[in-house]
Amino acid sequence: MAGSERSWVVSGPDAATDAEALARGLHHRRDLYQLRVPLPLVDAAPAVATRALRPGTADEGAWIQVNNRAFADHPDQSDYTIERLHARMAEPWFDPEGFLLHERDGQLAAFCWTKVHPAAAPDPVLGEIFVIAVDPAFQGLGLGRSMTVAGLDWLHHHGIDTAMLYVDAVNTPAVKLYASLGFTHHHTDRVYS
Repeated sequence: MAGSERSWVVSGPDAATDAEALARGLHHRRDLYQLRVPLPLVDAAPAVATRALRPGTADEGAWIQVNNRAFADHPDQSDYTIERLHARMAEPWFDPEGFLLHERDGQLAAFCWTKVHPAAAPDPVLGEIFVIAVDPAFQGLGLGRSMTVAGLDWLHHHGIDTAMLYVDAVNTPAVKLYASLGFTHHHTDRVYS
């Protein structure tokens, strides 16, 4: 977020939180749905071939380019730099094996970056589709669905029984895609700024 912008995120917002935000001088910026699905998926189309990100290689630059093209207008995911990527990769949860890349004709076409959350009552261990995208040059080939399946398969094969992700409530195509894979709405987080 930009310089002095203040924000407040509320899980499960209601009229009272909307009023409190307004009293603080904050306005409703966006809603994020947390969606969940049990693993393994039932009747999902097979995933495409993927490989793990290789830290410290050209994979990093290729990922930044695809990420920034795919999220050019996104408030939180755009404008990644190598420093920002390295900061994320230095976090204790990072596992390069769960950072899946799909290439077409020698180019990075899509990716699915997963994250595992330890159990924290009342939730079990959760596998998250942390960031997923398709390079705009490769959109329309079904790669979003295939990469989601690849990420969920990876999580399931690493002992995860429940997966989750966040999606912007106004991203209707993504919400429909995830619903078609069996994801259901768990809760809404509202961002005020």
